[in-house]
Amino acid sequence: MNLYRLLRKSRIFLASMVLIFTFVLFIDLYEWIPNETFDAILYLQFVPSFLHFITVFSITTAGGFLVVLLLTFLTGRLYCSVICPLGILQDVINKIARWKSKKKRFFKHKKPHPVLRYTFLGIMVLAMIFGAGWIVTWLDPYSIAGRTFTYLFKPLTVWLNNGVIAPVLQNFEIYSVYHVNLMMPYLIPVILSFATIAAIGYFSWKRGRLFCNTICPVGTLLGIASKFSFLKVQFDSSTCTRCGKCAGVCKSECIDIRNYSVDHSRCVTCFNCLDICPELALSLRPATHKNQNPVDFKEATMPKEEKQQATDNNRRKLLVTGLALLTGSRIYALKKNKLPDNQKDLLLNNKEYPVTPPGAGNIKRFNDICTGCSLCVAACPTGVLQPSLTHYGLNGFMQPHMDYATYFCNFDCNKCGEVCPTGAILPLPLEEKQVTQMGKAVFVKQNCVVYTDETVCGACSEHCPTKAVTMVPYKNGLRIPEVDQSICIGCGACEYPCPVPQPYKAIYVNGNAQQQLADKPDLGEKQEVDHEEDFPF
Repeated sequence: MNLYRLLRKSRIFLASMVLIFTFVLFIDLYEWIPNETFDAILYLQFVPSFLHFITVFSITTAGGFLVVLLLTFLTGRLYCSVICPLGILQDVINKIARWKSKKKRFFKHKKPHPVLRYTFLGIMVLAMIFGAGWIVTWLDPYSIAGRTFTYLFKPLTVWLNNGVIAPVLQNFEIYSVYHVNLMMPYLIPVILSFATIAAIGYFSWKRGRLFCNTICPVGTLLGIASKFSFLKVQFDSSTCTRCGKCAGVCKSECIDIRNYSVDHSRCVTCFNCLDICPELALSLRPATHKNQNPVDFKEATMPKEEKQQATDNNRRKLLVTGLALLTGSRIYALKKNKLPDNQKDLLLNNKEYPVTPPGAGNIKRFNDICTGCSLCVAACPTGVLQPSLTHYGLNGFMQPHMDYATYFCNFDCNKCGEVCPTGAILPLPLEEKQVTQMGKAVFVKQNCVVYTDETVCGACSEHCPTKAVTMVPYKNGLRIPEVDQSICIGCGACEYPCPVPQPYKAIYVNGNAQQQLADKPDLGEKQEVDHEEDFPF
């Protein structure tokens, strides 16, 4: 086995491990993975690491993007082939396509698309500067892969677990694998995630890394750095026979055998061309001073009208996609807020702000940093974290919010902050999380069944972990809720069990624009127990 074959096989092995480990993070049904493992696996993800660094300014905690840049200056875009889960997914799809293809040479050299590449990179940079988090959400490759795992692969995994694995193992009295509930109240995230990965998968099936070298801003940025990398794939024109095998396996379509050149800005350093070359005319060696990226002849002679037409077509596609997203969100909002005839007398819950996860700080900061990767949604043990649709507006589309129609936030859980790779949800010690006020409970007397039906209820008070909701005398021996907002943390344990349907809950949580610290509840003095005294029965 020669050196280049060893490099290629090592790259495939490492990429497989990264894809498997990242996939398992999102599909951890039983919370078997320790929280610190999340940071170790996701440390090198470029955009989350950069955003996390902006938040904490710690190279040790969030310096993975610097490691990626150094690696790129050394060997080129190895990140795209080994570390990026979306890039590895595309390789898997393309590998299947090659197996099914009857052609001996699947790829050939194609012209680059610099206008599109630098346009998307510019959009990404401006989005980060001006806090347009929703744009970052749809351009970050890691986040696209994360939503694919969360909203497509996890439901399939849960179905397989509940329908096949758990019943079979329980027949053998193995109960470490058990039935798992999947909390997914909205269909829109599933549809959008499927549409996104289907489009990228189609590009990969037909053209390999077309998405990475046309749309992905991370690939474009690392491509710029790759032009200055120390080690580059280079031709030896004296031994090359122009057999075309190297171009046939180049999934980036960046090898021009006519001019003995490699477009290093598009090369993802997969080592496929090095391994397949029979004459060893291609080698990975320190860069020379020769022009490694001559202008492609076809691109230079292409009429300006064709270039402009291609650019216009892509712009129209982006515009149509954006309008579809906006229209879908608006239709959902109208449907959700429509008043049924039998509930005309009930008051609509007036939530001034959505409820952000504990540790998000304030809504603006959260929307600016969160990339909507949905790792917190996948890791949330109660399923209360769900992707937002219209809750934050366009700027926070698909970012997580506390959805108390699904469940409520566990008082003894702080997992979302422990797993967040960008720092949008800061990790909080459990003691601090338990007094972090995400919002305040609001009681609507006109909607309460104690008032409307004159019947006994106390579900909200029974579930409140801080006793911010208590039952006070009302009339005819009935008791009605009363809220002490000073000790309320907005966990939703009162809103979720309220028997009145949404959005007319008798008690609901109004989110805080800026999270605060609630007062500690007075639980009274603990009674001392004499363990030496015999039981009285």
